Amino acid sequence: MERKLVSIQRVDHLEDIPGADSIVKARVMGWDVVVKKGEFRVGDACVFFEIDSQLPEGKDWAEFLRPRGFRVKTARLRGVLSQGLALPVSILEGEVPPVGTDVREPLGVVKFEPTPPEGSDVAAPFPAEVPKTDEIRLQSAMGVLDELRGHDFYVATKLDGTSATFLRMLDGTLVACSRNWALRPSTSRTWQMAEKYNLATVLPPGFAIQGELCGPGIQKNRLALDALDLFVFSVHDFRTGQYLGHAELLAFCERLGLRAVPVEHVVTGEAARTFDHSLENYLKLAQGLYSGTKNRKEGIVIRPLVERTSPTLGGSRLSFKVINNDFLLKDED
Repeated sequence: MERKLVSIQRVDHLEDIPGADSIVKARVMGWDVVVKKGEFRVGDACVFFEIDSQLPEGKDWAEFLRPRGFRVKTARLRGVLSQGLALPVSILEGEVPPVGTDVREPLGVVKFEPTPPEGSDVAAPFPAEVPKTDEIRLQSAMGVLDELRGHDFYVATKLDGTSATFLRMLDGTLVACSRNWALRPSTSRTWQMAEKYNLATVLPPGFAIQGELCGPGIQKNRLALDALDLFVFSVHDFRTGQYLGHAELLAFCERLGLRAVPVEHVVTGEAARTFDHSLENYLKLAQGLYSGTKNRKEGIVIRPLVERTSPTLGGSRLSFKVINNDFLLKDED
């Protein structure tokens, strides 16, 4: 499910910030965001911009973000973490639409996308047979917590690398992709992994694997790896449109000699029925370091052990990520 980058939402809570006279902390959806004091009351509608919203130039309401390149990023103001931007609905022209309405297009907002490192290797658009690897953040879809409640689930480490997808077409052709594009065969890191694991031969036709490329030269190599490697987090059978459950994913990786992403917790039985599915608890679980390093981990990904669909996510798989706030503030470029 593609997140609504800019939408009409309500201010659910307001809280004073010690020592601050002109700003307060607001809660919008699951996000804490700093707003001007007196600009909103609890229950008011607002225009909420999620992280990585790229605001348009030439708009008075966006001009204050010019020093940041008009990009909405995580910030700390007076010691409070602000993750998003809430502005009055008066920035809209005409009638204010209902809560939940996507208003990205009328405001001219796009998603910030860094320059792709493998742009010269682009061969075609990302293949339609498999969904892109773009996990939604918990704060943007709090309803998933009720959908997960009572079910067995696992918590995997979110690795800080670059996304890669490999799929073997039904005619046997291997397609290798970055996050957004199919890549032509080359000496790129993505194709190096295809060759390392002989995916053109061992990956069964009709299947796609998706994972994170990590190692020297990628991000800051926070896993402290000696060499480039692939860590698989999803296996998709595009003949049926289904993802493999966790046990099947692990067995699949073992058969093909692939590495799966590290799993931090497996919660089953009574522990699953009594688990604390609060935002605050997940934010705590997202903290910590990558194993064997002094580097903050990016966060965690949560999925049921047996694949389920999510009404909150529009019928997509039940799966979400929680980013480590310490990582956002200290380590994000």
